Amino acid sequence: MHERKALTAELSDGFVALPGGVGTLEQLVELYTWNQLGLHAKPLALFNVRGYYDGLARFRDLAVTERFVSPAHRAMLLVAEEIGELLAGLEAWSPPLQEEWIDRHEA
Repeated sequence: MHERKALTAELSDGFVALPGGVGTLEQLVELYTWNQLGLHAKPLALFNVRGYYDGLARFRDLAVTERFVSPAHRAMLLVAEEIGELLAGLEAWSPPLQEEWIDRHEA
């Protein structure tokens, strides 16, 4: 499975998660982690159909508030409810210019 996901990531220009189950969530989180670690620099988005991913979007905000995720890494995961907004966000996306996840000096 890991080899298949790695090949998919290599061949893809970006990633969009549609509403789904645990497998979708697992793949999304792995791609988000790879992006955060610099293993790829490709856009990643949630297509938030009828608010399906509202809870995950709130979690992402909480992780920033609690300083587990930097604002730059939060922005790596786009959330859009309309297809036009999603496509525009993917097209405009650029990887964050941040070396560390969290400023350890402020902790």
